[in-house]
Amino acid sequence: MTSLQKLLSGLFMLFVLASCSIFGKKNTEDVVAVAFDKYLYRSELEGIVPAGTASPDSIEIARQFIDNWVRQQVLLHHAESNLEKEQKDFDRQLENYRNSLVIYEYESALIRQRLDTVVSDAEIQSFYESNISNFQLPENIIRVCYVKIPNESLNTPQAKKAKQLLNSKKPEDRENLLELCDKSMFTCRPDDENWVNFNDFIREMSLDISDQDDFLRTQTSFETNDSLFSYFIRITDYKTRESTAPLSMVEDKVRNLILNRRKSDLLNRMQQQIFEEAIKNKKIEIL
Repeated sequence: MTSLQKLLSGLFMLFVLASCSIFGKKNTEDVVAVAFDKYLYRSELEGIVPAGTASPDSIEIARQFIDNWVRQQVLLHHAESNLEKEQKDFDRQLENYRNSLVIYEYESALIRQRLDTVVSDAEIQSFYESNISNFQLPENIIRVCYVKIPNESLNTPQAKKAKQLLNSKKPEDRENLLELCDKSMFTCRPDDENWVNFNDFIREMSLDISDQDDFLRTQTSFETNDSLFSYFIRITDYKTRESTAPLSMVEDKVRNLILNRRKSDLLNRMQQQIFEEAIKNKKIEIL
């Protein structure tokens, strides 16, 4: 006999001895708890204890389940006793809820089966340009590259060369900068292709900037440092808040908007089609 079975047997014996007057003529063979006119049966506890659970834990899980059930029944009885009949009539709400669930499941299956989820770059570009006013920036953004150098290496020829290469506009100097930093154990972020939030960059660099717009207009290359490192920084481009977000930053959003529009169109077509079929087949009538 398992621990759970032993527990249920023990609870059952105590229950029979102490609660026969409550059950009256009710068959108590499989009952483990009663609350008012509700009964909890032994079979309802099957599966509540995960396989391999230790004996003390199994007993505690079963006890907690029974206790929760009893408390719920007591609360339910109290609520029903204190509500008017019309307050307990949920037939319409339940029917509406069921109807919504059925329709939702059908529409979800239809979307999975028929929705074309491939969105081309041309579609993304076209949607972006047609709705460009909807893609305003909530904050300033920048394209930036920088070199992070330990302070003890700041006056070395390698550090000075890194600064020179960082500020160079020659394409080949990017590779030269990467090679130099790799050999000199400097940290280099040469990727100025991607946009980053300026606030995030300020936090990363521990910068104190009171007027971001003025700073971005006047500063392209600058240096900063902390107790361990110095940073050579070059901002290659920027956009201020409320200007148009670059497509690269909102591409995923645009793709989702396109897919959502496709979903809506698909469901609208489906609804119109089945509505017209119902009219054609004389399955509906408005009196």
